Amino acid sequence: MALCEAVASGSPLVWPRVLLFGDSITQFSFQQGGWGASLADMLVRKCDVLNRGFSGYNTRWAKIILPRLVRKGSGLDSPVAVTIFFGANDSALKDENPKQHVPLEEFVANLRSMVRYLRSVDVPEGRLILITPPPLCEAAWAQECLQQGCKLNRLNSVVGEYARACLQVAQDCGADALDLWTLMQKDGQDFSSYLSDGLHLSPKGNEFVFSHLWPLIEKKVSSLPFLLPYWRDIAEARPELSLLGDGDH
Repeated sequence: MALCEAVASGSPLVWPRVLLFGDSITQFSFQQGGWGASLADMLVRKCDVLNRGFSGYNTRWAKIILPRLVRKGSGLDSPVAVTIFFGANDSALKDENPKQHVPLEEFVANLRSMVRYLRSVDVPEGRLILITPPPLCEAAWAQECLQQGCKLNRLNSVVGEYARACLQVAQDCGADALDLWTLMQKDGQDFSSYLSDGLHLSPKGNEFVFSHLWPLIEKKVSSLPFLLPYWRDIAEARPELSLLGDGDH
């Protein structure tokens, strides 16, 4: 009975959260070798990494659903970090893909709106990371479009306009930014190996994203404790003494 009472008296464990919000490049990031899966592995027993990626979505739709994903609660419920990773669909050409296309000015307004909303539910700019879309390999994506029975519906130069707009929003709002569009093309390198089909990330592309994103995430989670004690540190005779504390081990 005493042990049951002791167990019942343990305070609930607060498990911090990192929220990944984006389109298919986020949705697919939990696949084997994906950048989201790598983040989750690095943060195991420190915080949960939540995948809220929605394949095919643009910022027009993302802005609408964000309040359903993050609500105002206690400070302990608030994500310790949030990535906002859109633009690959917003930048689709209007004439070829009007459903996913979002005009550049609206794209900017939508990003600003999401940042404002997160601020209103106690997720300040210092916890945000805005990620630009990666560059588009037009030759590979043209083949993908051909297989789907449509014309090339994106251009890398247009994606670049949305990437620069994303960076400007981050700068104006005081949020961190990861400029994949520029980094993947640095020094004129061939970036096609970072993409599986010209648009989505290959295994190498996932490694690239993780390697550049992790330092930004690490800054925001470095103070988080390892939750619950290492097994060798658990008191053998009375384990509840070790396991019903605050988990700061």
